[in-house]
Amino acid sequence: MSKNEMSFEDSLNRLQEISEQLESGEISLNESIKLYEEGIDLAKKCYKLLNEAELKVTELKKTLDDEFKKENN
Repeated sequence: MSKNEMSFEDSLNRLQEISEQLESGEISLNESIKLYEEGIDLAKKCYKLLNEAELKVTELKKTLDDEFKKENN
C-alpha cells in the first residue's frame, strides 16, 4: 500500500513505528535518514487530512446552524 492510499490511522501507526525505530538507536545513519524522510511525508499527509476533516466539520456545523436559524425564524 502506498503512502497515498494509507488511511489516517494507518499513517499514524506507521509514524509510531518509525519513531520507535529511530529512538532505538539500532539502525544505520542512512536508514535513519530514510525513515525520517518517510515520517515527514506521513506527518504532512496527516496534517492535510486533519485540515480537510476540520473544514468538513466546520461546513457541516454551518449547514446545521443555518437550518436551525431557518426553523426558528
